[in-house]
Amino acid sequence: MNERAMDQISVERTLTQAEFDLFARLSGDDNPIHVDPDFSARTRFGRTVAHGVFLYSILRGLADRLAPGGRQAAQEVRFPAPTYAGEPMRFEAWVESQTSDGAEIGIRAIRIADGVVTCDGRTVLLQGDDE
Repeated sequence: MNERAMDQISVERTLTQAEFDLFARLSGDDNPIHVDPDFSARTRFGRTVAHGVFLYSILRGLADRLAPGGRQAAQEVRFPAPTYAGEPMRFEAWVESQTSDGAEIGIRAIRIADGVVTCDGRTVLLQGDDE
């Protein structure tokens, strides 16, 4: 990460099952892996996991704080490990490169207990009109 404070931002949050359920209602994605603890207990995850788009929305919000008002031109994101309800997470975003047109922002979510990255990638935010 960059050393300058304005080039990076992080926040620690513990996501809850209630948030998973609310996101499912808002998004329409009610896959039982996200909202049904009994179903999820029988999967390889053993419990409910966060929606990937939910994680990305938190990270996108951090990216916007680094490049306010930028419109998303591209994103690359992957989910190498599950994010569970009730586990403390650290969400991070940092400026990888910046021009007068916009910024490329690195993003990741890390499970605090074991340091496992559960989401990582980048987003490109452009400044100005898209005309």
